[in-house]
Amino acid sequence: MSSPSDFRGKWALVTGASAGIGAAVARELASHGARLILTARRRERLDTLAAELETETRIVAADLNDPDAPQQIYDATEGAGIPVDIFINNAGLGHYGEFYKLDPAQEYSMVRVNCEAVVRLSRLFIPRMVERRRGWMLVVASTASFQPIPYNAVYAATKVFDRFFALALAAEVERFGIKITALCPSTTETEFFDVSGGGGVFRRLAGLQPAQEVAHKAVLALARGKRTIVPNFKGAFGAFMVRFIPTTRITALLEKAIRPNDE
Repeated sequence: MSSPSDFRGKWALVTGASAGIGAAVARELASHGARLILTARRRERLDTLAAELETETRIVAADLNDPDAPQQIYDATEGAGIPVDIFINNAGLGHYGEFYKLDPAQEYSMVRVNCEAVVRLSRLFIPRMVERRRGWMLVVASTASFQPIPYNAVYAATKVFDRFFALALAAEVERFGIKITALCPSTTETEFFDVSGGGGVFRRLAGLQPAQEVAHKAVLALARGKRTIVPNFKGAFGAFMVRFIPTTRITALLEKAIRPNDE
């Protein structure tokens, strides 16, 4: 069976590497001997992480809200002769609140980063993997991809897109020796929920899984070619159970549980 030792010496590109799951996956890959290309908006955080990693590391500062950023990242890696064999499609945004009150620009940005950028980057890097007949791609989705989430309507919808995109693409490129995994974490110890505005709500409803634990399970699943990984029992149990509950019932329960308190 394949293992993370297969990543030794190979270049891994990690988007959204400045914090959270992205930074944790970078650390996990470095522990298995991979060389790292770190990309995110915040250059100073990438510099700090790079100084920590005991492996060859390069940095490409880029904002995936910019449609030109995927090409910029590609030009600095594959375009510069660096073969990206491991691609961690992790960068993402979330926003909690009532849809009709939220800033439309933030909602549109979420779709660009969570969906459009994933497709643009994949379209640039997957053809090179096909040419080499090897490669791994991890797409970070969410347990939110298994049911609609009121007050996280756009975020949950983008994560459905990510999960289905990863699963369909995995079937297409398997014959070329490429493994694609959809990572579906539940609530995780990162700054994500605080930045999105729903930290208090989601901490109240579920325990937080350490980001490094999520990363460890994700990298192992990727190496083994597992199509989907839900890295904790509670998330996996919930993802299984929603198959048997009417969607209208689930959304009604969630609406009451996570309704903003300002009402």
